[in-house]
Amino acid sequence: MKCDITGNVNYENGIVNRGNLTRLSGIMRRAHAGEALTIGFLGGSITQGSLATAPERCYAYLVYEWWRSAFPRAQFTYINAGIGATDSQFGCARVEEDLLCHNPDFVVIDFSVNDDGTEHFMETYEGVIRRVYGWKSEPAVLLLHNVYYDTGANAQLFHGRLGRYYELPAVSMQSSIYPALLLGRIENREITPDDLHPNDAGHALVASVITYFLAQVKKETEAECRPESECRPEAGTPASGSVQDTGSCAAELRKEPLTLNRYEHSTRYRNDCGCAQCDGFVPDDAPQHGITDIFKNGWMATEKGDSITLEVEGSCIGVQYRKTVRHPAPKAEVIIDGDNDGAMLLDAAFDEDWGDKLALDTVAEDLPAGTHRVTVRLAETHEEDELPFYLVSVIGSIPKK
Repeated sequence: MKCDITGNVNYENGIVNRGNLTRLSGIMRRAHAGEALTIGFLGGSITQGSLATAPERCYAYLVYEWWRSAFPRAQFTYINAGIGATDSQFGCARVEEDLLCHNPDFVVIDFSVNDDGTEHFMETYEGVIRRVYGWKSEPAVLLLHNVYYDTGANAQLFHGRLGRYYELPAVSMQSSIYPALLLGRIENREITPDDLHPNDAGHALVASVITYFLAQVKKETEAECRPESECRPEAGTPASGSVQDTGSCAAELRKEPLTLNRYEHSTRYRNDCGCAQCDGFVPDDAPQHGITDIFKNGWMATEKGDSITLEVEGSCIGVQYRKTVRHPAPKAEVIIDGDNDGAMLLDAAFDEDWGDKLALDTVAEDLPAGTHRVTVRLAETHEEDELPFYLVSVIGSIPKK
């Protein structure tokens, strides 16, 4: 199968799980009938469009364009909720505000190169899946497993277990594009300058793996459409035929979680929460320009001993702060419920060179249910610090009862 650049990509191998296609087939029937639909994407820097020369050349927009071309009678809205260098733990906390509030009908979830291959990120990824799949608009969900093109690494081993458990369609670059690189059919630098983020050609290739699968489903769905008036099922009626794999999509979310699922219900506490007691920290009131303007709505501090305390509900607590490439940088400590001996250090110095990072550190898990006092206090500052310590948010996660 000839790819768009050089050599061969096995697109069939890229489909690592067909899953239950009831929702996806239903969305396509609605698109065929000319409805207005919303196509959404949630993920990290690749989804955001990193290294594409224009937003319209990233894989997400190209997939959106496929929908427009494949269903010209429909009206589509494009929502890109990708934020670089962020993982599914943050995804749990922001998915409603950044994506679900738009009531998407089709969602691609992309965190397999941002999450580590661990049980922790399997749990946070499940939280994202359950939040998206259980949303009131009942979106069809497609899991996307991107890959490090030099090593073939990603979190697919853990994420794929959840895809199979919830019977969600999934496509993988580890199983499609990466083997073509190993065989020398595509050169790394043809599709990525850093072995992770695609260039324009790489984004187009990623999109082609996704749209190959979508085109298959479209073909099967259209083959089962009888008269045009019957192509869209009545509300609440599942699509029928071979594209509907066994099981009811609506029933899948009623499954017990595969993990402890402590992150599905997560809340961000920022400077508009009204629950912060500041002693030296000051709120950043500068307007935020889009979701990728990440260092906004938080608090700043510069002097050793400056502190801020928030009342946070949750059994798992995370702290988001800026790690900067501009050294030296301050250090802070996080204290939960006055336990100074158990304080955790937050080092704002970032050892990479690609830019400042929105860091998210898990500072507590398995706390007793209820509200906890979270104090962030500057433990080390320097006269040469170029930037203040920036606390972006505190995230509380409540296990589903």
